Amino acid sequence: MSEVKIAATTRTEFGKGAARRIRRENNVPGVLYGHGSDPLHLTFPGHELLLALRTPNVLIALDIDGKSNELAIPKAVQRDPLKGFLEHVDLQLVQRGEKVQVEIPVQTEGELAPGGNLLEHVLSALPVEAEATHIPEGVTVSVEGLAAGASVLAKDIKLPKGVTLAVEEDAVVLQVLAAQAEEAPEGAEEEGAQAAEA
Repeated sequence: MSEVKIAATTRTEFGKGAARRIRRENNVPGVLYGHGSDPLHLTFPGHELLLALRTPNVLIALDIDGKSNELAIPKAVQRDPLKGFLEHVDLQLVQRGEKVQVEIPVQTEGELAPGGNLLEHVLSALPVEAEATHIPEGVTVSVEGLAAGASVLAKDIKLPKGVTLAVEEDAVVLQVLAAQAEEAPEGAEEEGAQAAEA
């Protein structure tokens, strides 16, 4: 996994007004925490951070005020619900060799068995434990030929070397549902008729 270098500056202003000012300057307010240290309030360059966060669990090499270098991974990202721009980010300090718990995206490949069945992602991301500098970007699961009623459990997914599950082995990750024709709920027609008479 590659590291993305981002320069950050410490911030001393807090609250909604300060956060709005930071965002107006195309920057993003955030917090860096972990390893028992006090949370560090930072300002990040908005465009660089947005590009970095396109990679799930990206490893960020932070240059803080040009003085200290820290490694971090994103833990919580708040976006504007309408425009999608970054509003705030929480980063967790990590060290080389340290194991961390993260969720990695689950992608699928292949075609389900014929019959119009539906694939349900019970878990869209798989909780795993991995070394901080070797977090996989995701896992791909073959659903080729799976029929209605079939499911893929966490233990069925092949993980990269050094990565372990952080969820029960029998947790259902994917399941195949039989296609169902949509029917009106029983009694709905009668209620409609009564409403029309009233």
